[in-house]
Order: sequence, then C-alpha cells, then structure tokens
Amino acid sequence: MKIWFDILTPKQVMFFNRAASLLRQSGHDVLCTSRRYREAVELAKIKKLDLTIVGSHGGADRYDKLRESANRIYELAEVVRRFGPDVALTFSSPEGARVAYGLGIRHIGFNDSPHAEAVARLTVPLMSKLFTPWIIPYSAWTSYGIAGKNISRYRALDPAAWLKHEEKPEAKAGDRKTILLRLEESKASYIADKKLGTGKMIDDFVNGLSDSANIVVLCRYQDQIAEVESRYGSRVHVLKDVVDGTALVRSAQLFIGAGGTMTAEAALLGKPTISIAPIHYYVEKYLVKAGLVKLADDSKALVKLARKMVSDKEYQQKQKKKAARILAGMEDPTDRMVAAVNSLRL
Repeated sequence: MKIWFDILTPKQVMFFNRAASLLRQSGHDVLCTSRRYREAVELAKIKKLDLTIVGSHGGADRYDKLRESANRIYELAEVVRRFGPDVALTFSSPEGARVAYGLGIRHIGFNDSPHAEAVARLTVPLMSKLFTPWIIPYSAWTSYGIAGKNISRYRALDPAAWLKHEEKPEAKAGDRKTILLRLEESKASYIADKKLGTGKMIDDFVNGLSDSANIVVLCRYQDQIAEVESRYGSRVHVLKDVVDGTALVRSAQLFIGAGGTMTAEAALLGKPTISIAPIHYYVEKYLVKAGLVKLADDSKALVKLARKMVSDKEYQQKQKKKAARILAGMEDPTDRMVAAVNSLRL
C-alpha cells in the first residue's frame, strides 16, 4: 500500500514519526511531505525523518496564509499525483485535506484542537475518518460538518504517541534551577486574528525570577527569537537552534507554556507545569482537572506559582508519580493509526 503523510509542525514530526517507520518496516511505501517551516524541518532532521519539502508556512497575515496555501496545494497536487497514495494521513493539514479530496484519496485525519477554527473548517469536513482524544466531545467536531460515525476517539493525549517509547534519565539539577518557557504560536490564526498575547505576563515573570533561576526561552519563529533577545537581553537564555523538545523538558525543573503540545508533554512527564495560554482548550482543561497543570491568568499568579513550584521538592515528586500513573493508563495513538491503515481494503 502507498501511504502519504503531510507533516507540518514539530508536534506532527513527533506524532507521526514512529507510525511512518512502522508502516515502512511492514512493507508499505511511505511518502512524508512538509513545508518550509523552521522548527518542523530541523526537528525532522534530528529525528531522522525524511521529508519532501513542498511550499512554505504563510506567516501571520491572512493574505500571505491564503497565497502560500494556494501555492502549496498546486505544488503538492503534482507531487502526490505522481506518488499515487492509497491513503493520506494528516494532522488537519488544509493543503493535505484539499489535495486528498481533489484526487479522491481516503483521508485519515487527526486533531485535538477544535478551538483552531480556521484549520478545522478547512479540513474536518473533507476527512474520511477523524481520530481525536477521548476528552473532546463529538459535538466539537460535528459542528464542523463531519458525521459522528466518522469520528473515532482514543484514550490518550497526543504526546503519549512518543512519550511511551522514550525512556531517558532525568537530568540532574544544578544549584540554580532551570525554568523552560515556551512561547505561544503567535502566527496561528486563532491567536493572530484576535491579537492575543502573553507579553505583559512574561515581562513581569522575567523581572521576578531571572535573579534566582535560569530562564530558558523556546521560541517558534525567528522574529520571536529577535524580539525576546532585544527585550530581555542576558536575563534569559534564548535557544536559537531547534532541539529535541522532550529532552529539553526533562532538563528543566519547571515548565511554563503559552501553547498546547509541550504543556501536555511536560505535564505527562511529571514536570511542575503552568499554563499561560492566551486561550483555553479541552486538553488544558483535562490536565488542570487531573492535577497535572496549574493555570496562571495574570502576572501576580504566575510569579507566585513559579516561585513555589520550582523549589517544592515534595510537590515535584508527587507530580512525577501522578503523571507516570496517568500516562501508563493511556493507549498509544500510534497503534490506532497503524491499525486504521492496515484495515483499509484496496
């Protein structure tokens, strides 16, 4: 069978990497496409995932998003037509969904973010099957036009797909604690369109903690790197190169996330985790209810929580045990992915 993955983000590199490898090992012909997007392309190199690059990320501007998406559909259609896949797997790739639909290719889609409305509207109605975590209600997806019978839920959060297969020792903490800060996906339409951001909170956090901890900032885009360096100087350490995010999370004593995936990843690794995401979502709600994540809605709460959590060893041990138990109870989404492909009849 010929299988096509369209892999657009670093999360998708982690999520699809093992499935692509397993399907290849079992004799399938696999094509993995992506776009020019710094974090995804560089992480794929680290993970030794071979990608065929087609098109570019559109940035934050609506017109640029539309133009780059249209160009990518045009270019991707030719690449995919030549490959001739029997099935497409995407994590709600708008271009992947359009090309699969246009060429009559069955499309197995994944998504844990119904709050990303633009992407959902462009992809979910075109999927043959949608897989999603069990904590997201069917109604969150049927409102976008897919029938409930075409939705399948797995009992896991997406990072379980790689965390269940990565057994690495924790890094030993030095005298000075390390706090890892992951910035928001500022060019995503659900943030850029609403002009949401966490700048004021991060300003106050750096002012309050930089003297007592190493603050490592993980940016998503080159312009974020430049802005953070200009804004905070030597008070923070900005990572300029793309790194293995899981290993980075393991090395920190506290994780603060303004996005989704790494917040869930840190929580499931048992790291004390604070979410400062500018919007709230189903996965975050579950993690808070499970006691794996704390919310900070303002600067005062963020600084207070960070100071307590980074130094409370009893809390840190409790989180590690709780997370290990919750992760062990989750299934592996990769198993569902591979089974769905293998069940198809040509």
